[in-house]
Amino acid sequence: MSRFGRREFEVIRVIWDGVTDGGTGRFVFSICILCGLRANSAPMNALLKKELNKRRTFAIISHPDAGKTTITEKLLLYGGAIQVAGAVKSRKDRSTTSDFMEMERDRGISISTAVMSFEYGGLAINLLDTPGHNDFSEDTYRTLTAVDSVLMVIDATKGVETQTRKLLEVCRLKRTPVITFMNKLDLEAMEPLELIDNLEKELGMHCAPMTWPIGRGADFKGVYHLREQNVHFYRAKQRRLPSDVEVIRDLASERAHQLLGATQATYLSEEIDLLEGASHGFDETQFYRGQMTPVFFGSALNNFGVQMVLDAFCALAPSPQPRESTTRIIEPEEEKFTGFVFKIQANMDRQHRDRMAFVRVCSGHFRRGMTLHHVRAGKDVIIRNAQTFMARDRALVEDAWPGDIIGIPNHGKIRIGDTFTEGEKLQITGVPNFAPEILRRAQLRDPLKAKALAKGLVQVAEEGAAQLFRPVNGADYIVGALGELQFQVIASRLKNEYNVDASFELMPRTICRWVLCDDKTTLRALLDRYESDLFYDGAGNLCVIAENRFRVAQIVERFPDIRLGQTMEQSF
Repeated sequence: MSRFGRREFEVIRVIWDGVTDGGTGRFVFSICILCGLRANSAPMNALLKKELNKRRTFAIISHPDAGKTTITEKLLLYGGAIQVAGAVKSRKDRSTTSDFMEMERDRGISISTAVMSFEYGGLAINLLDTPGHNDFSEDTYRTLTAVDSVLMVIDATKGVETQTRKLLEVCRLKRTPVITFMNKLDLEAMEPLELIDNLEKELGMHCAPMTWPIGRGADFKGVYHLREQNVHFYRAKQRRLPSDVEVIRDLASERAHQLLGATQATYLSEEIDLLEGASHGFDETQFYRGQMTPVFFGSALNNFGVQMVLDAFCALAPSPQPRESTTRIIEPEEEKFTGFVFKIQANMDRQHRDRMAFVRVCSGHFRRGMTLHHVRAGKDVIIRNAQTFMARDRALVEDAWPGDIIGIPNHGKIRIGDTFTEGEKLQITGVPNFAPEILRRAQLRDPLKAKALAKGLVQVAEEGAAQLFRPVNGADYIVGALGELQFQVIASRLKNEYNVDASFELMPRTICRWVLCDDKTTLRALLDRYESDLFYDGAGNLCVIAENRFRVAQIVERFPDIRLGQTMEQSF
């Protein structure tokens, strides 16, 4: 009897009573109860599938100033997460929810990924607002590993721009489904057909228009929904939810002619007939493969077409998808918990000097107080105070499911790319480190602040905002980044968060490559010959930081068994 739980023991007692009384029917009924209790995983499977189907996790990407953060605010507005949206571009009111760092609010730009969770239409939405600036694209690349779909925002006055191309290439490599929002139709935008043609040629994707704009610039009046076959009219300059949305289902109606004018109503009908014959119809299979993007038109600033995009994500975007690891594919329906760290943010609350590791839940059910295995460290940790996010605002998490983003307090032990499980030894892959394009030497103006400088640089590097290198033989702090603005951000954060006044000076070394070699004898020979060119990164990986490509080529020629890589999979 000791093999059975307390509830199961009670069922066995009832079964015995049934046999004694000669109750055959009762005996069979009791056996069914026992089998149901022994199969205690069935209710959990049903609950897991229910929660899994409710999740939608997506990122918003765009070229700078395309309106990415503005549409983020409006999506939160529709989700009931905020009551008033503050556009980043407003100089008078920079109260944007997703921009929580001081420099973001001061400059009106997004330079760090913000994580926001809210409910809409019976679904649990996890939205990640990524940096738009090219200098912070590495943070965006890592964020794209944590989502299942993407909203791509295009400035309709300019079409596809450089940063959009780069980010979409990452989406294409991962076959991430993409929904497109053509923004700023309230300005003098390009012709809608020209925008569609531009997107298809520049990005190599089929476009399936889902809505179509009615006018442009000062004449922009709303959008026509091609699938629902109705017209949506909006009032401009809405920072709150529009209460006067009018939907007209018949373009030939008197009301449509009254709002559009007979000429524009007729022209719109002809344009729609042309679209139905010439444009691509929406294909769900191509969409899931990242080969087709449904396209919506509107103005985020004026709430034109935004809710239709959110509704489309709920209807079209996939629920949490499988993840690759070093040993196998992780399915989201698995009962055991797995998750990986894609971002670390220090000092979200400056008063508490905290560090938070952002973990994407890949499978299973997270419960507050559960014990998780930190695979890289080889240690079990009890997670008592995991948190969920609304940018800088946080709340304790009791439960989390695949697709959710949770924050685990980090005391310097967790790195980007780390995997957490319920005991299984596996490493979730696909979280890269990129070789920095710019290298600077940190210079401290007050020598007494050396310890604070070291702490600040280490924590900033742990976040992935930059990379920190130390010479094999020396004490310098070398900071690597993808763009100049990152050094301004680091200097600002050191000053505001660590009270350290530091600058970053130019250095003659410009090329960084990771040393990929497992042979200790070869590595020892490399250290003996090229010690002045060798550095360790923040994770202890050996790197070559050289003055030019000729030096790198020389090392490769003399040590053919060594490979010098431009990327490094994190946390191996």
